[in-house]
Amino acid sequence: MSTATTELRRFLTITGQRFNDGQPAPEMFSPAVDAAWHEMLGTPAYAALCQESANQPIGHAANNGHGPISWVTAYEEAYGPLPEIWFTDADGHVDQDALARYRETGTVVAEWDCSPTGGDGDDLVPDQTETARR
Repeated sequence: MSTATTELRRFLTITGQRFNDGQPAPEMFSPAVDAAWHEMLGTPAYAALCQESANQPIGHAANNGHGPISWVTAYEEAYGPLPEIWFTDADGHVDQDALARYRETGTVVAEWDCSPTGGDGDDLVPDQTETARR
């Protein structure tokens, strides 16, 4: 399993936990992990991955935004610090400045263009305007 796929599994696990707790969807800010997500979407392997990691179907929706990434603490509690892949673009280039800021501050402020949705059609995508105000 590739690093991006491992991180997608972790992201989907956090997504399932957030949905179960009534929280908004986590923001997908890594182009590298998002590329793995897009490769798997609609496949039987993706359906199985969602069931194994989130215990529910997880959809995908366009959702542009910018701001603090809300789920970093939950990730760190479960898996430790975010690995470099979260700061990597689809071509494999690491944003060293963003990675250094995260390592120094423990927070991530980033842009995203998609988010997960509940498989039952619930719209749990974060409100962009609310996120932008934070």
